[in-house]
Amino acid sequence: MALRGTNQEFGRPYNRRIVLESIRLHGPVARGDISSRVGLTVQTVSTIVRELEEQGYILSVREEPKGRGLPPTTLRINPEGGYAVGIHITPLGINAALINLSGDVIESMHREAPNATPDHAFELIGAMVRELTGLRPGGRVLGIGMALPGPFGVESMSFVGPTTMAGWKDVALRERLTASTGLPAFFETDMAAAAMGERLYGLGAQHSEYYYLYFGVGLGGVMVHEGSVLRGAWGNAGEIGHIPAVPNGELCPCGNRGCLERYLSLEALGRWGGNEADWVREISPIFHNAVAVIENLFDPETIILGGLASNDLLERLAGSTVSLPNSVSARRDRVTPRVIVASGGQHAVLRGAAALAVSGVLSPRFGQMFAAERERGRDLARSGGMAA
Repeated sequence: MALRGTNQEFGRPYNRRIVLESIRLHGPVARGDISSRVGLTVQTVSTIVRELEEQGYILSVREEPKGRGLPPTTLRINPEGGYAVGIHITPLGINAALINLSGDVIESMHREAPNATPDHAFELIGAMVRELTGLRPGGRVLGIGMALPGPFGVESMSFVGPTTMAGWKDVALRERLTASTGLPAFFETDMAAAAMGERLYGLGAQHSEYYYLYFGVGLGGVMVHEGSVLRGAWGNAGEIGHIPAVPNGELCPCGNRGCLERYLSLEALGRWGGNEADWVREISPIFHNAVAVIENLFDPETIILGGLASNDLLERLAGSTVSLPNSVSARRDRVTPRVIVASGGQHAVLRGAAALAVSGVLSPRFGQMFAAERERGRDLARSGGMAA
């Protein structure tokens, strides 16, 4: 999405976010280049840059002269200018990380909490956040993002069965998360958060059109188009795990039979109980058909395998795709394999969740927050969110 400034009412906070987002995406970058990118005058950009420097969000750096004259000052995000917390809840437990504005993981932790109830989970999250933010006393903690298995708002699938958070139906996620941490809160499906983390900090940065196949307790995936995750009408696009893949196959908690994740997921691997290499050989035909379906539906540059599975397992799966069914992706002019393994690792979900919080407070893309700020009469970007 093109970042463009505005002269409309309430444009000042919006323009501040536009400039900050441009620096985050393109830094190190000169003021003149920012002006050209966002459609604001150099004078307006300079005024905003001065404010952002004073607030500690950005740094200005001048390179050593290589000839006559001084090189222009370039701007970049100050990694320690703020932090966000990423949370990932799964049926196995809770992961959390403190992440700076450059996406570096300052510290991460895990708590065993199989099938945690909401009360237990939010109690653990509150304690984990206090411990993590205590590592940067006085630091500006912008917010918290939480990722958990979807889909949301679907009677037959949401919070039902062993691959999702059973018993979490009708929980006020954002309100409970803010109440337990004191931070502005956001939430997302784990597969969308992982795809966002991979786009920002992994191989996804090298591609504008790719499909992220999330291999977790269940199975999901999202198409990333021009750097943005495609969400669908109700935000649930990507529940590939519930595509019926085997006629008259195993009964799925969603009510259908033969759903893909009954055969291809960590839960399915756990039920197999045998050798991992043998399991990959067993399910390879189903996996390969799923790859062809994804390719024919979305025509991606590549499919990136990621999620909670170990890198060894993901490499085994990718290695099994030497011979795949024909699809629109079976092109002679390919420069990237049809299936590759994510480079963001298992922190991709946490980084994506934290990025959701940073964007929610600082980015112009979250119009709902702007409306709320107009009602409250304040600007979270200026006030620096909430300190832990």
